[in-house]
Amino acid sequence: MTTIKNVQSLSAEKLFDVLKTEFAAYINNKLGSNLSIEYAHVYDEINVSFTEVIEGPALNITVTGDELTVTKMTTDANYNTDMLEENLIGFLEEQAG
Repeated sequence: MTTIKNVQSLSAEKLFDVLKTEFAAYINNKLGSNLSIEYAHVYDEINVSFTEVIEGPALNITVTGDELTVTKMTTDANYNTDMLEENLIGFLEEQAG
C-alpha cells in the first residue's frame, strides 16, 4: 500500500476522468506497450484492471481530500504487478502534486 498526498485535492470523480483520458497513454509510453486498461469507480474507490494480462482488478485507489492510497489487489505471480503499480504511483504523483 502506498499513500500519496492529495495536494491538488482531486476528487474521485475528477481522478476517474483523468485516468480514463490520460493514464493509458502515460503507461504505454513508459513501457513501450499497448495495454488495455479498464476502470471501475464507486464512491471514493477506483479499481484499475489490466484485462489482457491480469484477471480481475489489479490495483485500487482510495481517494480522500488529503491523500490517495494505492493498494495492490492481485497476487498473480505470472505478471509483474509491481511495475504496473510503480507507473500508476508515478502518474498519480504528477496529478496530485
